[in-house]
Amino acid sequence: QVQLVESGGGLVQPGGSLRLSCAASGRIFRINAMGWYRQAPGKERELVARITGGGSTNYADSVKGRFTISRDSAKNTVYLQMNSLKPEDTAVYYCNAVLIPAGGFSRDYWGQGTQVTVSS
Repeated sequence: QVQLVESGGGLVQPGGSLRLSCAASGRIFRINAMGWYRQAPGKERELVARITGGGSTNYADSVKGRFTISRDSAKNTVYLQMNSLKPEDTAVYYCNAVLIPAGGFSRDYWGQGTQVTVSS
């Protein structure tokens, strides 16, 4: 059973920083990509940042230059360093992994979500 466990959300003032972590566990054959999505109240879920198994990254325009995605392949863990946070970054952040479980086929997995609130 593959699981994604997130940590690191919370309340921060505008201009502050937070670091999110997401660890994938279970019988995993290969991780093709991991990333972060977010969903604010009344809005659709959107991609924030993504990193492939080869290390390529892409970001939403709204977070470029402020957020950095990285990974520790040995730990099957992805990180999202968020700097210069703005109130509009407030949302539930979800970890996503596209991976092949042992003996299975490639599919999407999602974490439970972690709340990020940017407010003074």
